[in-house]
Amino acid sequence: MKLKQTFILLFIIPLLSFSVHKYYLSLTQINYKSESKSIQIIINVFMDDIETALNKDYNIDLQLTTKEEIKDNDVYFKKYLKEKLAFKIDGVAKDFLYIGKEYDGDLVYFYLEIEKVNKVTNIEVSNTILIKHFPKQQNLIKSKIGKKHKSLLLTKEESSGKLQY
Repeated sequence: MKLKQTFILLFIIPLLSFSVHKYYLSLTQINYKSESKSIQIIINVFMDDIETALNKDYNIDLQLTTKEEIKDNDVYFKKYLKEKLAFKIDGVAKDFLYIGKEYDGDLVYFYLEIEKVNKVTNIEVSNTILIKHFPKQQNLIKSKIGKKHKSLLLTKEESSGKLQY
């Protein structure tokens, strides 16, 4: 009996504790391309989280990666990102182009671009992706401008920040 209790304590309980707690994190990668004078942005989020958020916010049923998936779902993704994400380059607000999305396992990758950027000395980012539905959401921003790498962690309490180069 003692061996059975030890087994439960050492193996079963730790496994259950990992499955109960979910970590909410998105990653936004920002890369300045001087040759094209553009900023390329890749955002990855967990598919089930973004699906939950959009279904609730827009009263839809995306059903991502199924046969019933909404065919024009890019309309919703683009709208959501425009509402939840903003950039200022050297103090000037810049709109981004929604290039598209890609599914990879349990992640959705969004591809965005800001055009006509001659130089970058700082980037201000406001990112509230998923925060409305997941208060513990953290949005990590990683950037590469020239040879300089900077990062920033945004949360519900601090949803915007500035990267200096």
